[in-house]
Amino acid sequence: MPHWILLLDFVRVQALCCLFAFLVVGLLALTDALPLAAWGVARADLMLVSVLAVQATLLLTRFETWREVAALLLFHLLGFALEVFKVNQGSWSYDAAGLSVVGGVPLYAGFMYASVGSYMAQAWRRLELFIGRPPPFAVQAGLAGAAYLNFFTHHFGPDLRWLIAGLIALAYARSWVDFSLRGERLRMPLLLGFGLIGLAVYAAENLGTLLGAWVYPHQADGWALVDWGKWLAWTLMVIVAFLIVSSLKRIEARLDASA
Repeated sequence: MPHWILLLDFVRVQALCCLFAFLVVGLLALTDALPLAAWGVARADLMLVSVLAVQATLLLTRFETWREVAALLLFHLLGFALEVFKVNQGSWSYDAAGLSVVGGVPLYAGFMYASVGSYMAQAWRRLELFIGRPPPFAVQAGLAGAAYLNFFTHHFGPDLRWLIAGLIALAYARSWVDFSLRGERLRMPLLLGFGLIGLAVYAAENLGTLLGAWVYPHQADGWALVDWGKWLAWTLMVIVAFLIVSSLKRIEARLDASA
């Protein structure tokens, strides 16, 4: 099959997988453009109601499954806990107006993390992903846990993100991901997949700050590009999402086999 047809189909499937993320960014753009202050409506509250409606619609239309939403909720909670900690450390800030703001963070913020998990769950199902030569589960869980905890602990001790990234590179060096497009099986290194997803989220983060959803200290006097180091940070968070979604798919496979 011509490569350009496979490429177009890959873009089509990727767009479907990113639907939740696209809708969240679209809502950020809409709430940025609307005169909410004149209406007496807090952006945080409108965003929360809107993303909940989106999530409910995706469930009712069976775009997402209940099992996938449960996994996304876990990543949502992990992301929200990290947001509250980081905001209170002064790493970035939100508009704190609204009834749905907890610890300086609007509740909808967790859905931005959930959108990463949603993409991964959709890609797993639509592209029929298969992971070749993955590290042992204990190694994956240990590295993902270390990456997540380092986001907290580096404020009080050494920042180990590069060491953790190096260990992840060693652990996944021989791993690959197979996926299906139009009946053909294609393959790429799993580390490359992590990096590309992290880059996509980094681009979305720049768009989010441009739309005023949150602000880094260096953006206080006007928008500026988010530090490139956030690419690595998001890649590490992608690995956390990967562990959650891959664990879900492993459980689903066992349940289907027993049934």
